[in-house]
Amino acid sequence: MKAEIIAVGTELLLGQVVNTNATFLSEELASLGIDVFYHSVVGDNPNRLEELLAIADKRSDLIVLCGGLGPTDDDLTKQVTARHVGQELVRDEPGYHQLKAFFENSQRRMTENNLRQTLVFKDGVSLPNPNGLAIGIFYQTAATSYLLLPGPPSELQAMFLTHAKPLLLEQFPQEEVLLSRVLRYYGIGESALVTELADLIENQVNPTIAPYAKPNEVTLRLTVKTADEAQGIKQLDALEETVQARVGAYFYGYGEQNSLAETVVDLLIEKKKTVTAAESLTAGLFQATLGGIPGVSEVFPGGFVTYSAGTKSKLLGIDSALLESYGTVSQECAEAMAVYARKQAETDYAVAFTGVAGPDELEGQPKGTVWIALASDKGVSSQLYHFNRDRSYIRHSAVMAGLNQIRKELLN
Repeated sequence: MKAEIIAVGTELLLGQVVNTNATFLSEELASLGIDVFYHSVVGDNPNRLEELLAIADKRSDLIVLCGGLGPTDDDLTKQVTARHVGQELVRDEPGYHQLKAFFENSQRRMTENNLRQTLVFKDGVSLPNPNGLAIGIFYQTAATSYLLLPGPPSELQAMFLTHAKPLLLEQFPQEEVLLSRVLRYYGIGESALVTELADLIENQVNPTIAPYAKPNEVTLRLTVKTADEAQGIKQLDALEETVQARVGAYFYGYGEQNSLAETVVDLLIEKKKTVTAAESLTAGLFQATLGGIPGVSEVFPGGFVTYSAGTKSKLLGIDSALLESYGTVSQECAEAMAVYARKQAETDYAVAFTGVAGPDELEGQPKGTVWIALASDKGVSSQLYHFNRDRSYIRHSAVMAGLNQIRKELLN
């Protein structure tokens, strides 16, 4: 079955918004055994969208449109597609009541144009929006199926997974499906990881291995095409075992949406341990990263941002003589920060960051010099890093290294 994805929105063409929806939809459709052959982006222009639909009709069995379902005049996807297939737009009553309830609960006046979000094809299937107000649509002609989804990723993903995916499974059962497994690695670069797996990648047929470089980590997607799910899982298990025998030392978790921070928080919760932080060059980035993980309040009571020598002394209680003797970019300073932060917060662990994010040297130390210390009831240890690239990347690299130190300590 041939599918294509049409993303609608001038903001995509201008580069103001990144088209992450196409990536998500391609992966999800592939998992259903539906092959995506084309990606297109078109602005909020009815004539160009109509032209693109006419082309798509001739080459695709399923056309997925995302974006342009909102309340404003430039949200024309429903109107143009309805005209293209000869469908009347009618009000979706459940969506209408959801819309009214939203404005009543938020005590805001509902303008008339919001009603556009509740319009659907008269003979189509309405798709409720779990995270928004714009209703989606599934509609079939004799030759082509159309799936209309909202543009905001949080709305599109929830609607697709909750409503559209089960519908597509029902309408288009496939003899073969794709099963994927994402493995995540920290501490090894993409080139080194690919070198370790070179023969597996070069000789792959089914299942396959696809490496993806991300900031300070690498992921591997293992994929198998199979008509027997149980057999496919066995094939993935066998491939993963071979992969992990070579690079398993760098593996930290599974999943496309997973992260090193989530893994650390899950371990802390599982082992009933708490952590705090004292940050200098990262200026709260580590704590903000933890704060983005649901449930972190169970294991993270708070921490310290001590950017200057004065705040290190005042907030943490570090002896100013130590800072004068060794400087703030030093092993001694990092370890003192961790020890005093743990004492102040009364936690099981404390991690401390100090160093030079750049662009200039500090205390004679070059940009990218970072000390990270970890304190626990066993004492304190520290590690020196030399990161490169720009200021933002150095700070992110430090956060990832700190998370990994905690992860390794928890596993040990």
